[in-house]
Amino acid sequence: MSDYTTREGEVELGFDPGAAPDVGLTFIGRLRSPWQRGDCPRNLARARERGGDFRVEVDAPYRAGLTGLVPGSKVILLYWMDRARRDLIVQRPGHADQLRGTFTLRSPVRPNPISLGAVTVVAIDAESGVLVVDALDCFDGTPLVDIKPWLEPVDIPPGP
Repeated sequence: MSDYTTREGEVELGFDPGAAPDVGLTFIGRLRSPWQRGDCPRNLARARERGGDFRVEVDAPYRAGLTGLVPGSKVILLYWMDRARRDLIVQRPGHADQLRGTFTLRSPVRPNPISLGAVTVVAIDAESGVLVVDALDCFDGTPLVDIKPWLEPVDIPPGP
């Protein structure tokens, strides 16, 4: 459980979803950023504005999976917000003046604190498993769950 303080009107689940593992995850690496608690931008757009050194460190057994990635590749990073609270289902975001359901927010506070970032690979050293990316909006050392290619014809929902 994190040190997050419940705000007025927020609704707790009454249990910690992290206490009953339904599935096993294997972290494939870590994300490196300049961000710590109290200094992390709330989204990638703000992280890009602030700038910094943003790296993805892939553990040795998974580095062969980087084959084919090149600078300029667009990827989706899935990461585990390991320091986030998990038991709120209704939240009062600090940037809003009304209650919102967790599933309408990009907040890391959720039953399964999985976040995603669509980023651009700036540089790659596949041998050492290091990708330099254009931005990250998570704390330094955040566990990496997966890397997927971002494909415009697939990843943009159809619409008017």
